[in-house]
Amino acid sequence: MKYKYIIPIIASSLMLLTSCDDNLMEWKKVEGHGEIASSELPLALAEKITRYEPLKNYSTFNLGNGIGVSLYLEDETYRSIVNANFDEVVPGYEMKHGAMVKSNGSIDFTTMDKFVTETKKAGLSLYGHTLVWHSNNNASYLNGLLAPTIIPGSSGANSLNIAGLKDGTFSGWSRNNPGAGISIVDGAGLTSTSKAIKLISSATSSQAYNLQLTSPAVPIVSNHNYEISFYVKSDVTGKGRISFNSSLTNMYPWKDWFATGGSFTEAFSTTSAWKQVKIKLAPGDFATGATSFQFNLDLGYLPNVTYLIDVNTLAVVDLDAATGPVNLIANGTFNSGITGWNRINGATDALSAGTGAANVYEGSGSMKVVNATSDAGGQWKTQIQTTFISSLVAGKSYTISYMIRSEANGSVRCSTTPSTNASYQADQSTTTTWKLIEWKITAKGGETGFGFDLGGTAGTYYIDNVLVTDGSSSGSGQTDPITIEKTDAEKTQLIDGAMTDWISKMMTHFKNDVHAWDVVNEPVKEDGSLRDGVVTDMANDEFYWVKYLGKDYAVKAFKLARQYGNSTDKLFINDYNLESRLDKCDGLINYVKYIESQGATVDGIGTQMHISLTTDKAKIDQMFQKLAASGKLIKISELDIRLGTKSPTAVQLADQSAMYQYVIDSYKKYIPVAQQYGITIWGVSDNEQEHEYWLPDESPNVWDASYKRKHAYKGVADGLAGKDVSKDFSGELQP
Repeated sequence: MKYKYIIPIIASSLMLLTSCDDNLMEWKKVEGHGEIASSELPLALAEKITRYEPLKNYSTFNLGNGIGVSLYLEDETYRSIVNANFDEVVPGYEMKHGAMVKSNGSIDFTTMDKFVTETKKAGLSLYGHTLVWHSNNNASYLNGLLAPTIIPGSSGANSLNIAGLKDGTFSGWSRNNPGAGISIVDGAGLTSTSKAIKLISSATSSQAYNLQLTSPAVPIVSNHNYEISFYVKSDVTGKGRISFNSSLTNMYPWKDWFATGGSFTEAFSTTSAWKQVKIKLAPGDFATGATSFQFNLDLGYLPNVTYLIDVNTLAVVDLDAATGPVNLIANGTFNSGITGWNRINGATDALSAGTGAANVYEGSGSMKVVNATSDAGGQWKTQIQTTFISSLVAGKSYTISYMIRSEANGSVRCSTTPSTNASYQADQSTTTTWKLIEWKITAKGGETGFGFDLGGTAGTYYIDNVLVTDGSSSGSGQTDPITIEKTDAEKTQLIDGAMTDWISKMMTHFKNDVHAWDVVNEPVKEDGSLRDGVVTDMANDEFYWVKYLGKDYAVKAFKLARQYGNSTDKLFINDYNLESRLDKCDGLINYVKYIESQGATVDGIGTQMHISLTTDKAKIDQMFQKLAASGKLIKISELDIRLGTKSPTAVQLADQSAMYQYVIDSYKKYIPVAQQYGITIWGVSDNEQEHEYWLPDESPNVWDASYKRKHAYKGVADGLAGKDVSKDFSGELQP
């Protein structure tokens, strides 16, 4: 039968609509999906597909779509397809740790809040994807938590004699009131090799002087300022002060003990964490005619407290003494701005002064450099330089050192000038934590300056304490920074806290808007064993929570999600290749059993199903049978079907349609209705803007690159409806 009326046919990605031959427009019998090749009936098939209703009209469960948030917010065509065809949306990236957590650990909800508002208007529900995964993390922030702690040294040469402490004799020191004991303990300081003074208050201790250690005499230079500093901790909360002999006009001064710019108090507090005490004495603090002073460590305020003071950090510094190595550049501290440093290459706003406590390593300033574009071979494209006080001497050794941090993982190198005689440092990695970098060179002769080359990796960098020296010194100099590696227990505690902070804030913020979540994503290897985080070539956004929290990391994640979310939220675990590796499917199910044996509840299991035409259908059936036997809600969470090309043939498109229908048919056949959470199709179309990072040069989706329905649309719709919907179409077309 011929059509009485012919309407313009919307082109599909079948790309075969090249003929208007009426004999190709006959309705023919289609007993089963895909039995008639689309090349035989291209116009009739395309017409059928245009007459299908929106996909969600054929579904009896949640029909979701994995989408790009920015595309949804900005592209009207894309948004209208999503709104018309789906019940639920799953943000592909924007809800993950890497997208939301900033360099300081805070969470930026701005984009997702806008997305929630728009999807609510469209009547769409939002599925949370994903809370805990080893990829798409702000790994720079998380690794920064684990980085060694760098303890600044004293501000200058230590003029306090601590030899008697180092050898345990207390020579020059007086244990005036020893309380329950004052001794020297090896390996009890800031590092495993440093000594500590151990001071124990007695059971009756109640006055500061009940536990007192007095220093040797420290010589005074007229009109000089002094600084006293040390690191201290205690087994329980403690309290202490520093008092002085009669060389000070006020023997019991109130001070800002931690030099924080806070209030002045009689005493400082101590805890189980190392804390630096740092106070300053001005010339006016000393009595007239005083030539030296002594101080007392008074720790007797509270009974039964054990204090440790690191010996190596106990120092008295003459702040006005000419000490330290000779710096061959004029401004390496940036305490008075960035005078002497110039932008040679880079954006006009690339160079500025750094401010803020996190961005200044020591003192009151740093140098801030912003590189906008990554260019692995173009380090020189953002380049900041300064000049030496005098040119370098050929054959002589020099050391360039500096402290640097970046707001994300970055890269830096140094190079000397002029370029005709330059030496180049190898690229050095940077992180959010301050790092000391040294570059030792042998001068070629005639070098007039050097610079920082930061064009390799885009980011914001802060540089402080730049020192160029040939080894000569005007004094003993500042004490070196101390690097303290965190213990395994400390790392576990820090990552535990980071997970708690992340999940609690996400669940609380979205409590009224999201009622189903991928709590843990991709926890098992291909053989079904648990991922252990042992990876040789780790990506910049990879972070394996399991390395620090162990097998129970998922237990904690599910408990947190339940604690801070709603009691009725559906919490899923999700993984891929379950249809191709049945041992992996078994491993995931067993891990769910383990999680629940530890007191957490897992509501559902997601199987991603990023598959192709060659995927074994028998294994698909077996996977669904195994998942059904778990008794959990089952979700196809990220369904797409690759064809291996972005220019598929009509046969490939027909086969893709058949495979979409097969997956849906198998899901409905083997997963009991009560366990059918739903199906999420991953992505909308084959448009290249959706495939910049995922399956480029492919055609895995239900709409083509021009947002027209593909043959796959019919396969999905028929699978959801459980029949060939087009059999009910009449031959009468409406104009």
